[in-house]
Amino acid sequence: MTTVDLLVQGEIATLTLNNPEKLNAINLSMWQQLADRMGKITADSSIRCVVIRGAGNDAFAAGGDLEEFVTARATLEQALHYHGQVAVALNAIADCPHPTLALISGACIGGGLEIAGVCDFRIAGESSRFGAPINRLGFSMYPGEMEGLLRLVGPAVVKEILLEGRILHAREAYEKGLLTRVVADEQVADEAYATARRICSGAPLVAGWHKQWIRRLLDGRPLTDAEKAASFAFLDTEDYKEGLAAFLEKRKPVFKAR
Repeated sequence: MTTVDLLVQGEIATLTLNNPEKLNAINLSMWQQLADRMGKITADSSIRCVVIRGAGNDAFAAGGDLEEFVTARATLEQALHYHGQVAVALNAIADCPHPTLALISGACIGGGLEIAGVCDFRIAGESSRFGAPINRLGFSMYPGEMEGLLRLVGPAVVKEILLEGRILHAREAYEKGLLTRVVADEQVADEAYATARRICSGAPLVAGWHKQWIRRLLDGRPLTDAEKAASFAFLDTEDYKEGLAAFLEKRKPVFKAR
């Protein structure tokens, strides 16, 4: 059975794309499960970071399950439904108030690349590889799925990935802005969870606000006076008072997300 498994350990939630017999290729059920799990994570204020990974070490996800396309994406109506579900899952990751991190080992292709592309961080092993060579399969990437990659790396790199159909190795993907960090294969899980713990050590409300303001500023519109005032919402939080007090008292802060 193909699943998206959720494990919560303290403040860190891990979602595992679990279809190892097909290099964690993602079928419609898995997209729907991914959206459902992300909804639960978003509603849980005790979670402070989300790690998304593939089962095993051979792949993050090697794209969509192409065998399913013959029956589940054969007509326009089916295709609109199918990719609507994909968009719901990707948006659930992109809109999550908690920081998200893709832990990438092995192949990160097609739908896997789309998932990684909407995460806040992408930490990959040196032997991992990236691309979406769907030009060889005769279909195009759905615009709603392309948007995350376009925001991340811009049109030149997206054209290289889609028009040329190249598979990029980790170092080249890093140089092109696809990745946050590349480490030795045997260190990728340790580095990903060390990063998650560093994120968790910060004030969780602040993490959510930073994500919100980064997205808002990227749309290019000037901030309104109301928005400028809203950016100081932290002044009324317990975490702000705790952070200042801990700094002055030279101790580690204890944040409570309120």
